[in-house]
Amino acid sequence: MTHLASSGQPGPKTPEDLVALDRQLRWMIGIRLVVITSVVLPYFLLQLASAEESREFSFLYLLAGLTYGASLIYIALLKLLHGHWRAQALIQFVGDLLLITGMVYYFGGVASPFSILYFIIIIVASALFQRATGFAVASLASLLYSTTVVALYFGWIPPSAEAAARALPILVDPASMAAQEQLGQASGLPAWRLFYNLVTHIFGFYTVAYLTTRLAQNISRAERELQEKQLDLADLQVIHRDIVESVPSGLITCDLDGMVTSVNLAAEDILGKDRETLLGKPVTTARLFTDEEWAEIKSHTSPDRRYRPEVTYQRGDSERHIGYSVTLLADAEGIRTGFILIFQDLSEWRKLQDELQLRERLAAVGELASGIAHEVGNPLAAISGSVQMLTTALEDDSAHRRLLDIILKESQRLDRTIKSFLQFARPKERSSVRFDIARLLNENVQLLINSPEVSEKHLLELVVDPPSVTLIADPDQISQIFWNLARNSLRAMPAGGTLKVEGHVEDDDYCIRFTDDGRGMDLEERGKMFHPFRSFFDGGSGIGMAIVYRIVEEHGGRLSVDSQPGKGTVITVALPLSPGEPAPTEEEA
Repeated sequence: MTHLASSGQPGPKTPEDLVALDRQLRWMIGIRLVVITSVVLPYFLLQLASAEESREFSFLYLLAGLTYGASLIYIALLKLLHGHWRAQALIQFVGDLLLITGMVYYFGGVASPFSILYFIIIIVASALFQRATGFAVASLASLLYSTTVVALYFGWIPPSAEAAARALPILVDPASMAAQEQLGQASGLPAWRLFYNLVTHIFGFYTVAYLTTRLAQNISRAERELQEKQLDLADLQVIHRDIVESVPSGLITCDLDGMVTSVNLAAEDILGKDRETLLGKPVTTARLFTDEEWAEIKSHTSPDRRYRPEVTYQRGDSERHIGYSVTLLADAEGIRTGFILIFQDLSEWRKLQDELQLRERLAAVGELASGIAHEVGNPLAAISGSVQMLTTALEDDSAHRRLLDIILKESQRLDRTIKSFLQFARPKERSSVRFDIARLLNENVQLLINSPEVSEKHLLELVVDPPSVTLIADPDQISQIFWNLARNSLRAMPAGGTLKVEGHVEDDDYCIRFTDDGRGMDLEERGKMFHPFRSFFDGGSGIGMAIVYRIVEEHGGRLSVDSQPGKGTVITVALPLSPGEPAPTEEEA
């Protein structure tokens, strides 16, 4: 049963209720036609089977015709009174009560079996519009039924004796008392029988209206509670979906057989795969572990034991460090239903960890270098001075003089190395001034072109955009960054190649990019590139790149390296522009 109104408030409340009520009214029209046809058709067949030749017009045919005509009117009212559902329903209820009253009159009054149809109309009215309409229809049914049977009993209206005589052989047993009493008071119907019939019918009408109303209210309450729970469940599902889709960690669930059942957005982003390629496939399709490793994980995973390994994941041309954990998935009853795979991209974290370790190592090496330079510098100065004094007392071409010259030369080289250590350990105070970084790059490139480090096989390119940008920094230290990185790039191309230097503005930084097509570096070399005393070229001290790293760090900048063996190297230095200092346009430059 479809309930369409809340308690005490007639009529539908939502668009869904309106559609349901329209459908109910159409069903009422169809059922009414079926009922009247089922009553008229046996009577018509009885007349055909009888020996009488008469086909005179009867009251039952009139009633059927009125019903069919009324049904056409009801169909038209669905269009004409669209939206006035209560008025349409009441019109149909009144028409049905009149139809049933006519059938009760025609088929014997008190003895008519069609009085049961009153209850159907009362039930429908109470279910659709509840208490007020249900009791109103019950009252009208009581009035029509009581008036009809009382009028027949007292002879206020003539009984349809001919129609009753034709219908009684089918509907009732002629030998029964009801067949004799239905002809009215003259047949000897006792008054108590009339009174009893009226009381039971009227009491039944109101009882059915009341019980149907209560039942409709309970159904309505249950439907509201169910709808609220469905809405709560839908909201919970939306919240759950939003939470799962919003977490930054990748999340994949799979069944006990290892088939993927769900994938969130973070998992798609980390793995570089869309969920269509993962759903319904083995969890090993994610390529975080092999089939053998997955079998071992399944056999050892338990509620109190989790795996938290890290793997190197190859995504395109880049490598990512991914850490994952596998836990059991159970339902509300604790029954094991599958596995949950949670993973994160640890590349940035590993990068920060490496930078932190590098800083700690640089700090430790700086302290060590400062101590060594202090302890070695003074004795070295004494040795150098003594050797110089000894050389003045010896002849130029003597063997001892040549030995002393070697000692002096090596002591001077050791002095330069110690000064490099001191520069790394205790760099000079940074003097920040406002200067044109694009102009500085132009000057340094011109000097580099004319330096002995550049051979005929080398090609230098400079691209700056815009042609003039103001930067607040130490120009000497920026030049030192340029020379150290440029020389390293040239050393990586001993057989010649192209060194491209670019300068441009990205967001709030000025980026200087050095691109060479030299021998490149593998992952291990890139990780140790800025470590002190790590030189990849013959004759290098391993201090230059560590000094570059420290200068960039002191300026609040960033360094990034992209290199592959045999494919060259790209090193980018990002230096922050002065706060609130916009990059000038070409016209201003």
